Amino acid sequence: MAGTDRVEVTGTRQRQAWVDGVLPPVEQVRPGLSSIPVPIPNNPLRYVLVYAIELPDGVAIVDTGWPADVAWDALVSGLAEAGYAITDVRGILVTHHHPDHSGLANRVRQASGAWIGMHPREAWSMARLPDSASLARATREWLVARGAPADAAREVGEVPFDLADLAATKPDRLIEDGDVPLAPHVALRAVWTPGHTAGHLCFFDESAGLLLSGDHVLPRISPNISLHTGTEGEQSHAYQPSPANDALGDFLESLTLVGKLPVDEVLPAHEYRFRGLDARVHQLQVHHEHRLAELLGLVVANPDSTTWDLAERLSWSRPWAKLGRMRRAAVGETLAHLVLLYRRGQVTNAGRDVDSWRAA
Repeated sequence: MAGTDRVEVTGTRQRQAWVDGVLPPVEQVRPGLSSIPVPIPNNPLRYVLVYAIELPDGVAIVDTGWPADVAWDALVSGLAEAGYAITDVRGILVTHHHPDHSGLANRVRQASGAWIGMHPREAWSMARLPDSASLARATREWLVARGAPADAAREVGEVPFDLADLAATKPDRLIEDGDVPLAPHVALRAVWTPGHTAGHLCFFDESAGLLLSGDHVLPRISPNISLHTGTEGEQSHAYQPSPANDALGDFLESLTLVGKLPVDEVLPAHEYRFRGLDARVHQLQVHHEHRLAELLGLVVANPDSTTWDLAERLSWSRPWAKLGRMRRAAVGETLAHLVLLYRRGQVTNAGRDVDSWRAA
């Protein structure tokens, strides 16, 4: 089915569970490969799909889940339903450092002795994690520099979880692009796909035509492609774009890369399994080009706007006021699009302390 011109749902039970607003079942995707849904508390994504891969002496897992007891219980019971104990885990492949993917990795390691592997760029990000109070303060300063009112920056800049679990998740192994971390037993090749994060990894099994896509390619929604405090040296002044921080440009290049792989079925970290990777890649590319055009039009019509102003005017899946804390991600995504427009020579930032975008 590689090369299809449309997206075809293969995880039909997962999709029905998504429609019904319930947790999908544990499923055997292929012999020796199971998907385990792990809930994300109070989050519209609802759950992350952890993949369990059978090894001769136990099991490896791709991602772990949110750092919360309810997620831990679901992971332990899901592994048991797939035929494994938590103590059977030998290795943990982390697609990226976000808490719904890496949040339980250290706890699993403590329970099982498993090694943790991730891309060097993710290890770098994890090593720089501050405490929650410091991150909240830096985020508020960053939002004010993007043009957020002080009260909104305080509300949106909160950190809703303890960073201690993530800070303890130091990798035992670094996984580079092209590595086969479970060799010789499983021919799962790491594919470096920066964009959603700088060190995001997909895992590709060419013999089975399977791509474990993490958050890089999802069947229904576009992953958040953002710049934020930390990706810019935690500056608290007007943002001056740099080629080193072109998250959206990186993402679009990574999309082109995976779109060329001979993939029969995509196993994403959220929502449900599907076929038609090349069709989905094309949809995402078109979506972002439309977004860039919409944003450029706003800059032309509203010169000297801040990033916050522009984000507020963009079209979102729900009204701006109802986005709540997700406004921080929306501002970061708007900034990522502005940086790509800057690299294309279409906008400039004339601000000194606060962003002020103009058409070039």
